[in-house]
Amino acid sequence: MQFKDWQIIDYKEAWDKQERLFQKIINAKIKGNDTRSLETVFLCEHPHVYTLGKNGQVNNLLITKDFLRKIDAVFYKIDRGGDITYHGPGQLVGYPVLDLENHGRSLKGYINKMEEAIIKTLAYYGMKGVRLEGATGVWLNEHGANARKICSIGVRASRFVTMHGFALNVNTDLTYFNYINPCGFVDKKVTSMQQELGKLVDIEKIKKLLRNFWFS
Repeated sequence: MQFKDWQIIDYKEAWDKQERLFQKIINAKIKGNDTRSLETVFLCEHPHVYTLGKNGQVNNLLITKDFLRKIDAVFYKIDRGGDITYHGPGQLVGYPVLDLENHGRSLKGYINKMEEAIIKTLAYYGMKGVRLEGATGVWLNEHGANARKICSIGVRASRFVTMHGFALNVNTDLTYFNYINPCGFVDKKVTSMQQELGKLVDIEKIKKLLRNFWFS
């Protein structure tokens, strides 16, 4: 498995690159070829963008097209699971394009592994990340009235090949979440590592930690 860092990349460009590798791996599987050398985890940040999953509700975007332009953001309906979320500078996004049959994992087990890598990374900074029953992603204070989501996860899979992935709020401008019902929730808050720790966090270090914890 390779890790590639795209740094800051337009969302549609990243989506198209994922899609090409996704289809390449599927085609290799159909032909009976080994897909392990193709597997790649892409890491990046995006300019301001809102994405709506295939089963999401468009009314969870709370602003008009004119206001989108005003805040320098764009909107896409996409083919992953989940509802609406935001991507932007200071948020670490990971797109693993993998053949789960190479790893002996179900889709549920794969998402669990992704969540676990995020939870271990947060623990390194003294933060207790947890899962919320009935929802993907990683949360803080999941049982309290102040439950806060710090990492979103949305995945597409076909023939056990995955694309899309996770979005960890590191130094994210949380103002942009005010314009959506994040992941379709109207009673939950969103947070970031910077918000919780009271300081900027080195996103390059987060990348290294995630790579280590992914294979632990």
